[in-house]
Amino acid sequence: MSLLEVRDLTVAYRTGNQVHQAVSGISFTVEPGEVVAVVGESGSGKSTTAHAIIGLLPGNGSVDSGQILLGGTDIAGWSSKRLESVRGAQIGLIPQDPTSSLNPVKTIGAQIGETLRIHKRGDRRTIARQVIELLTRVGLSDPEMRARQYPHELSGGMRQRVLIAGAIALRPRLIIADEPTSALDVTVQRRILDLIDDLRREFGTAVLLVTHDLGVAADRSDRLVVMRNGQVEEQGTTRAVLAGPQADYTRKLLQDAPSLTPRRFRDARPPAHTPAADEQPSAITVRDLVKEYRIGRKPFRAVDGVSFEVRRGTTHALVGESGSGKTTTARMIVRFATPTSGSVTIDGTDVARLRGEALRRFRRRVQLVYQNPAGSLDPRESVGDIVAEPLRNFRLADRAGRSKRVRELLDRVALPQAAYDRRPRELSGGQRQRVAIARALAVDPEVIVLDEAVSALDVTVQAQILDLLDGLQRDLGLTYLFISHDLAVVRQISDTVSVMRKGRIVETGTTQQVFHAPQHAYTGELLAAVPGAGAEQAA
Repeated sequence: MSLLEVRDLTVAYRTGNQVHQAVSGISFTVEPGEVVAVVGESGSGKSTTAHAIIGLLPGNGSVDSGQILLGGTDIAGWSSKRLESVRGAQIGLIPQDPTSSLNPVKTIGAQIGETLRIHKRGDRRTIARQVIELLTRVGLSDPEMRARQYPHELSGGMRQRVLIAGAIALRPRLIIADEPTSALDVTVQRRILDLIDDLRREFGTAVLLVTHDLGVAADRSDRLVVMRNGQVEEQGTTRAVLAGPQADYTRKLLQDAPSLTPRRFRDARPPAHTPAADEQPSAITVRDLVKEYRIGRKPFRAVDGVSFEVRRGTTHALVGESGSGKTTTARMIVRFATPTSGSVTIDGTDVARLRGEALRRFRRRVQLVYQNPAGSLDPRESVGDIVAEPLRNFRLADRAGRSKRVRELLDRVALPQAAYDRRPRELSGGQRQRVAIARALAVDPEVIVLDEAVSALDVTVQAQILDLLDGLQRDLGLTYLFISHDLAVVRQISDTVSVMRKGRIVETGTTQQVFHAPQHAYTGELLAAVPGAGAEQAA
């Protein structure tokens, strides 16, 4: 008997008189002790499926038909009250976002202990001891102190470990891991996934892994369930699906996954970093850049003596984990932060010296594209107004001229003309990022800084944006500074790379040099942590 069997499951959401069928008649099983990965793009229904299994659909969601058999018992029609006996005890949940999943006003110990109290697993002293044991088990240092801390006092990786501790507290037979590492750096991601694997082997727990990262699924799962538009496109053993995908959609996903097909751009064509490129003048020159922040009496160096050059018309990547200093470096380059010392020169202009009108002209030459377009696009404005904003700010063209320019930009970034009058909320994540890129292109910049500009996107949308950026660079001669913690993506788009750690650059070179013959141990550690890196060789 399967531990979990989903039969012909249909889930719908109701808003007023509108009914949206998010999951349509899907079926799959999870056997004891195995890892089944449910993969697909945003909107495919994979998270809805996971939430339906554990009975945590939002108020307007409902299971309309089908069965959810847990150990042979159909729990699909159970009330929320009745499902409380299942949650935690038989099915544990590791949610995607530890920031929103942990109560900011309760200590870590109180939140983990709550699960134990609800299921009456001992008195206060016994529960306190179990909490410390759980925090120790998930690898948190000084667990007694962590139990007294609040979520904001822990790093993202630590908070995710806390959620895992809560999920395994009652040793459930099944853990549902809903995008458990999507917001984490690759090395932290690997440690979290290793931890889940260790716990699975120790307790014999099965894992339903919901992810859009094909590399993670390839590395960590026994079987794959590929979803699209609420339906199962394909399922089978991970090895079989990777080696011979049957569905066109699966083949497209695998083709677009950067860690599974790492040689799409720069390795597939002559790199821009050639002797001819070396003769090009530097678009960006960074020398001995330092940024200090005063924390109490002791200064903290977020950036410590960073130097690199970016040749005109090429792409240079700054890579490293969160806290490595790469975003702080980018902010100084675009003059959103002032260096403590050192210099940034763009096309011969010392950025730090710019004031007044000179600084205003600089803003036109250098544009920034942020990670999260939802946060950088005004939700009250139409797409046409958003893209036209730089044109208005720099007083370029009249109303008719601006409208014409915006429509040309929409064409260039492959957005439909119908998007002109829409609001950002009416667009997909990939479309919103195209709007942000169109806005950055509006004033004909020479340099574009892309700060984690594709990290929040599904692999297929991500591939489309990378294709777009590559084409724009070829057509317009743009220079990119690409900030990322995702080395698989960096390999696709960059000509040269600088690896940052704790505010310093530990290695710089061409993309081929850094990826094929890393010189620093930290670079090797980052490369080894890229999910799916071994799957391509196995296939």
